[in-house]
Amino acid sequence: MHAAIESNRMIRIILLVLMAVLPVLAARGPVYVVLWFDTEDYIEPSADDAALRIATELEKLGARATFKIVGEKARVMEQRGRRDVIRALARHDIGYHTNFHSIQPTPALYLRDMGWLDGAAEFRRREEPGVKDIRRIFGVNPSCYGQPGSSWGPQTDRALLQMGIPVYLDEGSQVGVDEQPFWFGGMLHVFAMGRYLIRPSLNDESLLPETFAKFDKAADELEARGGGVISSYWHPTEFVTTAFWDMNFAKGANPERSQWKLPPRRTAEESERCYRILVRYVEHSKTRPGVRFVTARELPQLYESQVGRTADRARIAQHMAERQTFLVTDDGALSAAEMLQTLLGIEPMPVEGPVRRSTTDYAESTIARVVFERAKTDTADFMRTNRRLPAEVWIGSQKLSLQDFAATLAADDGASSTVAVRKGNPEMEKYITTDATGSFSWPIHPERFSAPQLLELGRLQAWTLKPARLR
Repeated sequence: MHAAIESNRMIRIILLVLMAVLPVLAARGPVYVVLWFDTEDYIEPSADDAALRIATELEKLGARATFKIVGEKARVMEQRGRRDVIRALARHDIGYHTNFHSIQPTPALYLRDMGWLDGAAEFRRREEPGVKDIRRIFGVNPSCYGQPGSSWGPQTDRALLQMGIPVYLDEGSQVGVDEQPFWFGGMLHVFAMGRYLIRPSLNDESLLPETFAKFDKAADELEARGGGVISSYWHPTEFVTTAFWDMNFAKGANPERSQWKLPPRRTAEESERCYRILVRYVEHSKTRPGVRFVTARELPQLYESQVGRTADRARIAQHMAERQTFLVTDDGALSAAEMLQTLLGIEPMPVEGPVRRSTTDYAESTIARVVFERAKTDTADFMRTNRRLPAEVWIGSQKLSLQDFAATLAADDGASSTVAVRKGNPEMEKYITTDATGSFSWPIHPERFSAPQLLELGRLQAWTLKPARLR
């Protein structure tokens, strides 16, 4: 009898412990490590061997990576007969990293003075040949794109989607949300990852314990918040050279191919250390049960679709009347563009931001109801027809800027004979950096290169910006 009582008591204790622990465990989300390699050096032949070694070592560890490949690199490997490298990389995931990388002009240079539509067309003209060669050589459409260095331009998003590339995978400071993946310009971005960008130094193995601690802290934080992404990257050429191959093109230089110089080589011992650091980093990451290595091709399946579920209209109206930026709810996140569509009675669909900035010249403080309703109908038709937000909304022969129209629409009660004009507050623009020089700092750009025009286009596309949410 005593044994039975004691047994029942222990069972109750175990159940109480489980009841306390299980909710905590359930709240801890998965941590996805996106491991990517900018595979770009088509000058130094040993960089091919480095890519092969990395792909092989990772395959042994059961960790798939994303190799973002330059079009010219793929063509040169093909010309060298390196089918062994091509096959090894193809067993992982293949992304795209421009057609020529650092040969001038790089993307930010030729996009800087272009608008949204002509810039996208020019990027596609220059880059689609590289995408086609990647597709031909590797047998797959690239899963993602990332700019060379900091040569960023928002027009690339439009062109990439036209070429069937849905993910932007790179690092930079031009745009970011909470150091985690986000939607911008219709693409899922892993960009500006901050403390969740983990890159062990290849030059000092003694720093690995410090890096492991940084990784563990980042993983703990992400698990506690329901899951997230850690981004890690290198270049295969780093494992065999001590300087980047593209210093041939530093400060805007554009020498002929016959004048290109090979980068300085690492010793065999130094290269072995680099491979060992990579392996140790992956091995440590895999010791955590909640960590999983994923590729860029898998990311769209891990995150909810770009178009969010419509939230309560009253909540949207209150939010948009005060500030135009994304809204995060228990059901997901909505971009300012999606909320504007909801307020107009349109089923949210993917749209682009406006192609330029406009200012309000409507002089009155109110708008007649019939005139405002006509403006709403015209705006909704513009969005459906062009899949883009208008730069302005016409009120007869005068106009409201998009943000002023959005604020006015959100504050409208829908019943009064007149509608009070409201001033907009485009808060989403704060997620685009204002550093037009530092954010484009790259040794390959001409000295003192600055591109405020590209950041301005980015601010216009911020209507589409919102955090990405794991499924």
